[in-house]
Amino acid sequence: MPKDFSRSRRVGEQIQRELALLLQREVRDPRLSQVTISAVKVTRDMSLATVYFTMLGKKEDIPPIQQALEKASGFLRHALGEHVVMRSLPQLKFIYDDSISRGAELSSLIDEAVAADRKKHKDSE
Repeated sequence: MPKDFSRSRRVGEQIQRELALLLQREVRDPRLSQVTISAVKVTRDMSLATVYFTMLGKKEDIPPIQQALEKASGFLRHALGEHVVMRSLPQLKFIYDDSISRGAELSSLIDEAVAADRKKHKDSE
């Protein structure tokens, strides 16, 4: 079983690299120029690849960009077929990865708490 997991992970990493290059070089939609592929998880049977993406911009822009990625998934899958040698390529499903924005929010909360603690400590002296 570990071999299956290792293979799906390797395939996911290869798809991630190729998708990043395709978005950078081949896709002409200007909305997708802000998109970064953060991870790709492939199912064990290689039938579905869940593509996690991040982007610069506002949260309101996420649904239209996700729709644009879904619309371009046929082209992306076809182009992947030219670069990734597999019997059949998995379907692509795009999901926004909010871990980076959540991490930034948590970091700012921690910074605020540390600053408030320092201020409180200074005032008590």
